[in-house]
Amino acid sequence: MSPELIAVGFFTILVTGWMSALSLLFISAPYGRHDRPGYGPSVPQRLAWVLMEAPSLLCFCGALVAAGGPRGALGWSLAALWIVHYGHRTLVYPWLIRPRPGAGMKALLVLMAVFFNVLNGVLNGHGVASIEGGPGGLAWAGLALAVLGFGVNLHSDAILRGLRPPGATGYVIPTGGLYRWVSCPNYFGELLEWTGFALAAGTPFAWGFVFFTAANLIPRALTTHGWYRERFPDYPVNRRAVLPGIL
Repeated sequence: MSPELIAVGFFTILVTGWMSALSLLFISAPYGRHDRPGYGPSVPQRLAWVLMEAPSLLCFCGALVAAGGPRGALGWSLAALWIVHYGHRTLVYPWLIRPRPGAGMKALLVLMAVFFNVLNGVLNGHGVASIEGGPGGLAWAGLALAVLGFGVNLHSDAILRGLRPPGATGYVIPTGGLYRWVSCPNYFGELLEWTGFALAAGTPFAWGFVFFTAANLIPRALTTHGWYRERFPDYPVNRRAVLPGIL
C-alpha cells in the first residue's frame, strides 16, 4: 500500500469521526430503541450485523497477509485480538440477539458501517503487519486492558439479552455488572478494548480507531442514557452514560 493511500485513508478516518460525533450529538441514530421511519429501507437485524462486521474481519486479514503477516509476538497477539473480536461479531453475536418481530436496521447505516469497516480493517491490518518484536511493559498493559474491555463488552451484552423473557417486547432498566454505574457498559467495554489495542500497537491507525470509536459511541451512549431517564422516572440518579463517575 502506497504512503499516499495510507495518508488518505487515515485522514478519512479522522474526518468521518468528527462528522459522526457532530451528527450524533443532534440526531440519534435510527436503530434499536431509537428506530423511526423516514431513513429508507431496512435490513433484517441478523443479516445487517453480518454485513457490517464481516468487512472488519476479512479486510484486516487480507491486509495483514498482503503485507507479510505479523512479524513478532506482539503482532500475533494484536492480530488474535482483532480476529477474536470480529469473528465473534460476525459469526456468533448475530445469532445471540433476539430481534423484535419486524425489526431491522436501516440500509443506510449498514452501508456507512461497511465503508468504515473496510477502510479501518485495511489500515489496521497494515499497521499490525509493521510491528516487530515482542510486547514491552506498555504493550502488556494495553493487551490486558483490551482483553478486559472485550470481557466487559461480552458480559454487558449478555445482561441485555437476559432482560426479557422469550416473546416479551418491552424495555426494562438493566441491572447487574457495570450497569450499576453506567447506562452503556457495552460501549464502555469497547472503548477500553480499543484503547488497550492502541496502547499495545502504538500505530496511528489504532489510535485513529480509538478516536472514531469514542466519536461514535459516546454520543450514542448519551442519547440512550437520556432515553432511559425520560422513560423511567425511577431510573438510578447516580448512573452515568458511559464513563463511570464522569460522563
